[in-house]
Amino acid sequence: MIRRALLSVHDKTGLVELAQHLAGAGVQLIASGGTARALRAAGLEVIEVSDMTGAPEILGGRVKTLHPAVHGGILARRTDEHLNELAQHQIQPIDLVVCNLYPFAATVAAPGVTEADAVEQIDIGGVTLLRAAAKNFESVVVLVDSADHGAVLSSLHEGGPDLPTRRALALKAFRHTAAYDAAIAGYLGAAVEGAETLPQEIQLSARLLQPLRYGENPHQRAALYQLDGQAWPFEQLQGKELSYNNIVDLVAAWEVPQSFSEPCCAIIKHTNPCGLAVADTLSEAFRRALSCDPVSAFGSIIAVNGVVDIDFAVALAESKLFVEVLVAPDFTEEALVRLERRKQCRVMRARAPKLPSLSLRSVHGGLLVQSPDQLAVDASAWKVATLRPPTAAELAQLDFAWRAVKHVKSNAIVFARDHLCVGVGAGQMNRVDSVRIAASRAGDRAIGAVVASDAFFPFPDGVEAAAAAGVTAVVQPGGSMRDEEVIAAADRLGLAMVFTGARHFLH
Repeated sequence: MIRRALLSVHDKTGLVELAQHLAGAGVQLIASGGTARALRAAGLEVIEVSDMTGAPEILGGRVKTLHPAVHGGILARRTDEHLNELAQHQIQPIDLVVCNLYPFAATVAAPGVTEADAVEQIDIGGVTLLRAAAKNFESVVVLVDSADHGAVLSSLHEGGPDLPTRRALALKAFRHTAAYDAAIAGYLGAAVEGAETLPQEIQLSARLLQPLRYGENPHQRAALYQLDGQAWPFEQLQGKELSYNNIVDLVAAWEVPQSFSEPCCAIIKHTNPCGLAVADTLSEAFRRALSCDPVSAFGSIIAVNGVVDIDFAVALAESKLFVEVLVAPDFTEEALVRLERRKQCRVMRARAPKLPSLSLRSVHGGLLVQSPDQLAVDASAWKVATLRPPTAAELAQLDFAWRAVKHVKSNAIVFARDHLCVGVGAGQMNRVDSVRIAASRAGDRAIGAVVASDAFFPFPDGVEAAAAAGVTAVVQPGGSMRDEEVIAAADRLGLAMVFTGARHFLH
């Protein structure tokens, strides 16, 4: 039976309606601070926490509910022993706790927030109320989410929620406080350990964002979760539900055109670009990207870095290409109307996400953690390794190819010309095979093209295979024990080759 309720909330969504129903059911309301004022303004009778405890709020509101009269009433089991002890101290049981916490994560996410601002948003009393009520869920109902108000109110005539519901509400409360502590630990960890240092500990908290039909295969369960304090940057505008594999490819695809300032289109299969080009317009970039490998482009993810207009939508329709997902920063209304004809294509609007400070990957029993690969491209800092330097035209294509190869799985090779990928070799067990695959994709288009390698060429054979296909210039990190042999081969073949001094492995 719910006879007395303590309400202490920062977010007052649904507060008055909840309190009105509780009062109508004969429940005595206890509140403090702004919560009490909001309830009184709605015409409800409220007992102030300070009147119940005999102790005033102190330290500017930092101490309000931390008192035995509050926590004794919440933590007491409904046994004769505990109830008699409460009576000896003139404490009454509290049967319902309604509480949510100061907005710490939102505060620290705001630009220009100071440490003093952040510290003041560390809730003490609220966390203690939630944990106390959740611990005693057999006797006390805890509400941390306004979405659960209705379920509790509908059960009042039956004496309140049953035990499984109380247990589920307690679980939600503990998850809420765990996420809150993780946000605080993450913020202070960055301040203490610095952005250049990997943290000693990582606290992760995430909530279910979207159940998925299955994982990589139909026999695997799957869902999409959103990390607390992070925003999922994609909004679905059209099309059927995203699959697990769609989401993996979507994230990989979206990153590719962000490496280019010109209108860019990337066509992705299995997280690798099978088409990539820049042009004066997105529609032309799409046509050029599709020319790279139209066979592999079937069932692809397409990502662009500008607003999709009717010209792009028409170009896509004329191609008759089956596309799983199309993602862009925005779409014109005219384009969306045209895209509605493609019932199988998921149309996604993407917000520019906040760049992550850490890149995480799960492994058995742990996490692999690294800083993300966000190294800027500065072609002026590259070292010419061969006797012949690249021409200005070759250097421009090498810059394009180097930006592209970053997004290809290792061992990664990209052939490029005219700001277009003409051949891609990805994920092979040796680098020369990646060169041969890229060359076979390029065909005659390799003649006069350039080649980018995500890591150094360990032997001259990769450079020799590229030259045999018709390539005239090479960009690679350098740093192999056999660099001199590779440079000698390039000089013998009349190639220009530059070293970037940095690699872009993507496993």
